[in-house]
Amino acid sequence: MRLTLDALTVLDAIDRNGSFAAAAEELHRVPSAMTYAVQKLEQDLGVSIFDRRGHRAKLTPVGQALLRDGRHLLNAAMALEQRVKRLASGWETELRIAVSDLIPLAGVLALVQGFDQQAAGTQIRLSREVFGGNWDALLEPRVDLVIGAPGDGPPGAYRTARMGDVSFVFAVAPQHPLAQHRGPLSLEQVRAWRAVVAADSSRRLPPRSSPLLAGQDILTVPDMDAKLAAQQAGLGVGFLPRWLALPAIESGALQLCQVEHPNPPAPVYYAWRERRPGRALSWFLAQLALPEVSTHLLGGVP
Repeated sequence: MRLTLDALTVLDAIDRNGSFAAAAEELHRVPSAMTYAVQKLEQDLGVSIFDRRGHRAKLTPVGQALLRDGRHLLNAAMALEQRVKRLASGWETELRIAVSDLIPLAGVLALVQGFDQQAAGTQIRLSREVFGGNWDALLEPRVDLVIGAPGDGPPGAYRTARMGDVSFVFAVAPQHPLAQHRGPLSLEQVRAWRAVVAADSSRRLPPRSSPLLAGQDILTVPDMDAKLAAQQAGLGVGFLPRWLALPAIESGALQLCQVEHPNPPAPVYYAWRERRPGRALSWFLAQLALPEVSTHLLGGVP
């Protein structure tokens, strides 16, 4: 290959510094070496790269096009070098994290912000999962870490730690007929109205769902945020995580209802596969082990 990264580095330095001498000083070379590198590249490619008229080294249109695209190669090479160095130092190039829709995403974003202070260079990829989709993503494996996975996970080679519980409330839109009822709602009263449910995001595991009543009409939505919106619109009823429902209840967009058979709190976990986690995963696991972090991630709502 006639075009090398070293030749592109020389062109880049000359263009940025405006002269062969200044570029040579930056690259700790003698000016004659810079001149030779450019002349050899021009000879190999059969083109003129620099217009040598005048006091300042100026790229020809061909040279400008060469350097413009060549800088993409230089950046890619530098990024590859950094990734290799990170791997050698124990930092993963990428960390994939699934976040259950039972917990606020804002808390996880705060964790990512804290991780940025490590200047590790690890790319973070977040995904949102629903019900058993958290376990499915870990087992497939589409992710390295899940945060807020509900209930017990299926058999598999992974480790878990309990974060705490997510509590639920039954809420309806103020204009919904159930909002006018006084006293705890019976199963029969709830069964008469359409339930809004979030679809399990599992791809291979059997899908899970919130408890439903036999014969009840159902509206299925993608996740808890969509479920909240549907219930606010009066399209159905159902249980919502307390942290998610409270702002809507306080603003009057939803009305809290008492029921004879409330949903029990759901235990949630964080889980990972690696027996010897890399430094990025280890950092997140250390944070998740802190009680105050788990409380914040669960919405900080008792």
